[in-house]
Amino acid sequence: MVADTAMPTASVQPQASGQRHTQIAGSASSKVDQIAKSLVFRGEQSQRAVLVIASGANRVDERKVAALIAEPVGRADADFVRQRTGFAIGGVAPVAHAEPLTILIDEDLLRWSEIWAAAGHPNTVFKLTPADLVRMTGGRVAEVKSAVAI
Repeated sequence: MVADTAMPTASVQPQASGQRHTQIAGSASSKVDQIAKSLVFRGEQSQRAVLVIASGANRVDERKVAALIAEPVGRADADFVRQRTGFAIGGVAPVAHAEPLTILIDEDLLRWSEIWAAAGHPNTVFKLTPADLVRMTGGRVAEVKSAVAI
């Protein structure tokens, strides 16, 4: 359960339609590594939703995620993501989900003083600190990145 979901700062919307999170955060003097991208996986046995909040520069290693939650995982389709989180793919916020999720946070995000996360819409992000992310989500900080770079 999330103890405090208050977003610590205002959201930022694109100046032009179609602008992606990387462009929005980049226009705010941030690096792709500072983007907290939300990836939803499906527990293959339990069918639970697993949210991995990863650095924008990292590819998530599904085997590491499976080991962390003690069950194999697969990619979630758009219907599963919307049903479990309440958000469309590309706009999954780290908080305020339709149901409780298992949440893992990429340890690489903790290197930064500020990061950017989706704010519930594919073209809107908000700035926060890694400590805020951990506090707001109750997520487990872990090594989730693949050895293969994006």
